[in-house]
Amino acid sequence: MFDAKQYFDNEMSEHQAVAKHVFDSLGEDFLRMLACWKETVTNGGKIMMCGNGGSASDAQHLATELIVRYTKDRAPIAALALSTDTSALTAVGNDLGFDRLFARQIAALGKPGDMVVAISTSGQSPNIIAALEEARGMGLTAAGFGGRSGGNMVGLADPLIIAPSDTTARIQEMHILIGHMLCGALELELGLV
Repeated sequence: MFDAKQYFDNEMSEHQAVAKHVFDSLGEDFLRMLACWKETVTNGGKIMMCGNGGSASDAQHLATELIVRYTKDRAPIAALALSTDTSALTAVGNDLGFDRLFARQIAALGKPGDMVVAISTSGQSPNIIAALEEARGMGLTAAGFGGRSGGNMVGLADPLIIAPSDTTARIQEMHILIGHMLCGALELELGLV
């Protein structure tokens, strides 16, 4: 018989263990990512974010925090999620293939000084890998949030923050936690709040 209380306890315990591992091991990665975000924005670039499924939602969520505000009213920060233009998504998917979904938009919108932040729990999604390859090929900063071992993002995304878990839900929880901290820290670094 299903024990809802035991399920709750197990999920919270796993979350806390992963969060503790993030706290213990990812501080330097956080600082490197923050430095890239700050350099991009300070030099007039924009942060383009992409992901699939829940990671697409995280990309949209974090881009919106930057454009609108995270903690207080302030000047906007140039960011966009590449998963929001349904016409572009369906045209690229239909005409060029789903693997080119983000790379094509990066090719069209990316300019020197821009940054791509690719989000993937597995690090294996072909369209995420193609996005990072496109960004690198254009000389843009190609960064990422990954999970598990980092998959094929390792060596393509730099900096790369890898959530230390094999559980998709825990990885996504850490991505949004770290993403929120990056938004808050960036506002403070830029003196906007």
